[in-house]
Amino acid sequence: MARLKEKFTNELAAKLQEKLGVTNKMLVPRLQKVVINMAFGIVEKDVQKNILDDLAKLTGQKPMLCKARKSISNFKLREGMVIGAKVTLRGVRMYEFVERLVNSALPRIRDFRGVPNRGFDGRGNYTLGLKEHTIFPEMVDTGNPAADVGMDITFVSSAQDNKAARELLMILGVPFAGK
Repeated sequence: MARLKEKFTNELAAKLQEKLGVTNKMLVPRLQKVVINMAFGIVEKDVQKNILDDLAKLTGQKPMLCKARKSISNFKLREGMVIGAKVTLRGVRMYEFVERLVNSALPRIRDFRGVPNRGFDGRGNYTLGLKEHTIFPEMVDTGNPAADVGMDITFVSSAQDNKAARELLMILGVPFAGK
């Protein structure tokens, strides 16, 4: 079992319940899934394969390919071309990824002062954008500028509003700017 999941189950959920004033412990907000999305656009096949391998290494599961829905001639884009990939993490893999993100990846960002507060959607979900995926320790910097692809990380929770979702993410260790 992931350390963060065990810690959340045993002690952090009770703290969150007390902090939010929830009477029923089943109504305490929980993290349901984490969705990682990488949009790399039109790239060569070998660069695309390297990016997909990096995403698989980062998450521990095979990414799902995202294809273009429409053809756009100005962008030299045809319907059905692979332009991105995404992975949905749940359970133990999700908690392991969040733990690696908070403890080792985010502190490696230069001049890091916390993640922005503006990524909430009003329904208890939070999206964080990273400029490059090489901040994770398991990624090797190849020096190829096309391989430095950013990613969007979406935390989907059972919280009903932004305040409860922010408290959940803070108790899980996500450092927000201007606490």
